[in-house]
This record gives sequence, C-alpha cells and structure tokens, in this order.
Amino acid sequence: ALRTARWQWVALLVLSLILVLQVLIADRAKLAADPGWRPLITRMCATLGCSVPAWHQPGAFTMLNRNVSPMPGTGALQVQATFRNDARWAQRWPVLVLSLSDADGRTVGSRAFNPREYLGASTTQTELGAGQSAQIGLQLHEPNPDVVAFAFDFR
Repeated sequence: ALRTARWQWVALLVLSLILVLQVLIADRAKLAADPGWRPLITRMCATLGCSVPAWHQPGAFTMLNRNVSPMPGTGALQVQATFRNDARWAQRWPVLVLSLSDADGRTVGSRAFNPREYLGASTTQTELGAGQSAQIGLQLHEPNPDVVAFAFDFR
C-alpha cells in the first residue's frame, strides 16, 4: 500500500509538471510580452522548438538624429533619420509616423510608414537588435509650403 501511494504521488507530480508546461506553451505569446517571463519562455522554446513572438515595445525606439529639408525645385521633402532600439531584446521594425506642422502648430500632414517603405523592399532583416541603430531616408511630396515643424513617432 505504501509503495502504491508513493507511485501515485510521483505520477501526480509528473502530470502536474506536464500541465504547467502545456499552459506555458499555450500562453507563450502573452507571457513573452512580459519582461519578467520572456527569458524563461525564450529558453523553454529554444529547448522545445516552439516559436516566441518578436518583442514589441515602440516606446523603446529613440530618435538620435532627424532632418527634413526641402528639395529645391521639386516640391518634395528629403527626410533622413537615425533611430536606435533601446529595448532589452531585438524587436520588429516599427511603423514610423511623420507629422508635419505649420507655424501655428496645426498638423498639415501626417503619414505612417511601414518598414518596407522606409527600408526598401530588398531588406531581409526583420528585426532591429537591442542597442542597434538604423538610418533611413525618404522622399515625400510636400503637402503645404507653410510646413515649419515635424515630429516622429513609433508604433
């Protein structure tokens, strides 16, 4: 009877561990979005061969340098910017939002650019590593000659 009880406790422990592992695998996307859980989930998936979604923390992108200047005689703007991923992990390229304002602070134009638009279609790198910087360049049609200010945002 004692031997049977011990076997049942071992079986219960093993089944409980399997259940916990299944819950971790099933909720890995949600858990991987939490900085405290991400290292454990990443190691677990590296061992088990499952995938972990890319880290997404738009607020961790820092604009290092930016310049918007008119291209004389073309009615276009040349946009150049350098930004860095200050997150602890690599993350997908952000959507870059550029807003242009007039002298009164009114937004006269705003557009969101997906990574293919500012990196080019031939880019194969899907993520920007932790601490890595990127330089981008765009040419835009100037929406209004009264544009005096611009702002960048990441999504």
